[in-house]
Amino acid sequence: MQVLVESKTEGLVSLIGKQVILFCGNYFYAGKLAGVNKTQVKLTEPSIVYETGAFTAKGYADAQRLHVDTLYVRIPAIEAYAEGK
Repeated sequence: MQVLVESKTEGLVSLIGKQVILFCGNYFYAGKLAGVNKTQVKLTEPSIVYETGAFTAKGYADAQRLHVDTLYVRIPAIEAYAEGK
């Protein structure tokens, strides 16, 4: 058995300040990751990604900017995440 040790060089914390995409059960969210705590993440300049298109493309096929400056996403809703474009 391995013990998971939290590190600032891995996981969501390592992506603070970068563009990310969060794959959630109902929607995909993109934006700049501004903060992470035990229950939620903070995205600035958030968009909902309705269609990613090819992952080799330089952008998303259909990403619509939300009318808010900040969006909070609950950690349990996130299935996967990655540095975005």
